[in-house]
Amino acid sequence: MASGFFALLDDIAVIMDDVAVTTKVATQKAGGILGDDLAVTAEKASGFRASREIPVLWAICKGSFLNKLIILPLAFLLSAFVPWSIVPILVIGGIYLAFEGAEKVYHYLFDGGHTKTATAKAEMSEEELKIEEKKKVKSAIVVDFILSVEIVIVALSSVVEEEMTVQILSVSLAALIATIGVYGLVALIVRMDDLGLKLVEASNGKGIVKSIGMLLVNALPWVIKSLAFIGTVAMLLVAGGIFVHNIHQVHDLVHSFPSVLGELAVGILVGAIALLVVKVIEKMLGKSHS
Repeated sequence: MASGFFALLDDIAVIMDDVAVTTKVATQKAGGILGDDLAVTAEKASGFRASREIPVLWAICKGSFLNKLIILPLAFLLSAFVPWSIVPILVIGGIYLAFEGAEKVYHYLFDGGHTKTATAKAEMSEEELKIEEKKKVKSAIVVDFILSVEIVIVALSSVVEEEMTVQILSVSLAALIATIGVYGLVALIVRMDDLGLKLVEASNGKGIVKSIGMLLVNALPWVIKSLAFIGTVAMLLVAGGIFVHNIHQVHDLVHSFPSVLGELAVGILVGAIALLVVKVIEKMLGKSHS
């Protein structure tokens, strides 16, 4: 009995060693998407009142964890029993991301962009601000769901040759690390002015520490503004990447382009088509109600 117990411990140790290695591989494979996820999440979590930034980010983070709880078992089941369904699911998610990105570009170019949004928010009542906040949180969680699907699928593709136990543990750990890492970094970004003020206070108004603190405080508005652009580009890139990497005909069309430009072009094209379709449907529905 004792020898059997120690053999079991040895098996567990071997599995955990394999999991550590494969988790590292899976996380590295999904690294490119994590960068886009960070940009998109930071953009979605910004633009709120200072007192609401962390509560909003926490709400999105909880939604992200729930997304992973839904996606992970489904991904393992689909990969094992209906692997052909993964690409269509990714493509549907890619269309949504492209639409979101194209809608932001359209809003910026034709609807007055951030200036109009800021003016509208300033005129909102407390109740309207709460409703707007809930809508933005919901949108962020939907986008996180699609990005999480891609992260899980990419991570799973890197360990598909391993035993099922190792696959489940390593991809689940990679997803957990990704969520904690992304939302931890976003929290630092949106509260960097608080960190800067604390550094200024600690420096007694002197030296390099004060300079760093003031830099963080003064840089935050520029960082927030840049996040809108970076997050939009990231969504279009991820969307284009889904089409380029999963549909051979699309890959053949843009293979002569630098990869980033090709994916961005595809994302913009798909987003423009999706936005046009939505606008036409909205116009038709508007006419039918009038």
